[in-house]
Amino acid sequence: MGNTLEILRRVAELRERIASWRGSNPDARIGLVPTMGCIHDGHLALIHAARAACDHVVVSLFVNPTQFGPSEDFSGYPRDEATDSRLIGQAGADVLFMPSVAEMYGDGPATTVSVSRVSEGLCGDHRPGHFDGVATIVAKLFGQVRPDAAWFGEKDYQQLLVIRRMTEDLDLSVQVESVPTIREPDGLAMSSRNAYLTDEERRLAPRLFAVLTDAAQAIADGCRADDCCRDAILALHKAGFPEIDYVEARDAATLEPITGTTTGPARVLAAVRLGKARLIDNLAVPQRG
Repeated sequence: MGNTLEILRRVAELRERIASWRGSNPDARIGLVPTMGCIHDGHLALIHAARAACDHVVVSLFVNPTQFGPSEDFSGYPRDEATDSRLIGQAGADVLFMPSVAEMYGDGPATTVSVSRVSEGLCGDHRPGHFDGVATIVAKLFGQVRPDAAWFGEKDYQQLLVIRRMTEDLDLSVQVESVPTIREPDGLAMSSRNAYLTDEERRLAPRLFAVLTDAAQAIADGCRADDCCRDAILALHKAGFPEIDYVEARDAATLEPITGTTTGPARVLAAVRLGKARLIDNLAVPQRG
């Protein structure tokens, strides 16, 4: 059984609750799990990790309009507050913060947080402005909750590095933690956008994980990264993926491109489009040794 979940919708109420925790125990450790709802096992893994490490856990549920492009799916993004609230409570969160757009942005944001370098390329090229929206809303949540730590999934690997860099550059006293990608039994990375897949598309989708697995292993075996990524793109097209945004190998810490052979920590990252869904995934290149 989870905790009794308190649902708050105003920043003032959230700050009052945080202040009461700090007042009762100044050493209390507070964790934050930002989400956009449509809760699945990937989100629950983040909440469980926060629960294990913290005295109090805040989960935010906010579909952030500033990280959606003009042609993207903000209005149609899956929303089910009742189910999400139940799952978040069962996972052990203390507070669910569900603000309105007006509560978070008032008459519109005049300040935007932009993180260069790690936000460039990959999804940054294909979703202009997306990471500015992510960095801005996460910075706001960090200011509102003032957590000791916050948890993010490795499935959104570029996002994770953007948030880490923002936190470091702005000297925010928040420990950014990550949890490995949670997958379906057939390897498909769990995502809210999987709900868009038709039955036929859902049968095809796990091939992305299989192709990335082969590419990561080939790079670990000493093949050139650009050749492996080119082979992966060809394999995805052959499998039936009609549109591939990218398959690239990047340095795991900096996201600098890798084209030749490498022995350092690296990731293979990909984004593909399948019907209405845009699927992203990434894998660590196995370390030889």
